[in-house]
Amino acid sequence: MEYKVVRKQENSKKCLVCGLQNDLGLKASFYELENNELVAIFKPRDEHQSYPERMHGGIAGAILDETIGRLVMMKDPQQFGVTVELNLKYKKPIPLDEELRVVARLSRDSRKLLEGTGEILLKNGEVAVTGWGKYWKIPMGEMTEFDPEVQEWKVNLSPDDPVKIDL
Repeated sequence: MEYKVVRKQENSKKCLVCGLQNDLGLKASFYELENNELVAIFKPRDEHQSYPERMHGGIAGAILDETIGRLVMMKDPQQFGVTVELNLKYKKPIPLDEELRVVARLSRDSRKLLEGTGEILLKNGEVAVTGWGKYWKIPMGEMTEFDPEVQEWKVNLSPDDPVKIDL
């Protein structure tokens, strides 16, 4: 089913998952959809390998963790989700050099905590990894000395950004 993109989320400079200037990073883009799901789009490269031609399981955990945790930002873009707990189930190997999608959805939301689920989808739509996570909501300025300008924390629009995403 196809869903309209309602907002693209910010990227940073050096984050392993979303950092656009991190040579070893995933350079993932995050899109909020009209159905209240969050989708990350990324393409793992050789640097993300474990077994030949396969993405490392830790990298799979990192992209799922980031995507589920970013659900916090859908309600309040000035907050981060800090991981309290993350559980993963690996179902299929993840190839390199293919555009992949991670879908996350909210399960539970309270004043201080958020819980969500997500999965990494292969190009053919099969689920490669599923995840469940619990995140502490914290304002950006309280977590670290976060300076959005220094971190280049901004929405980087591109003509290649999708207006609809098929899931």
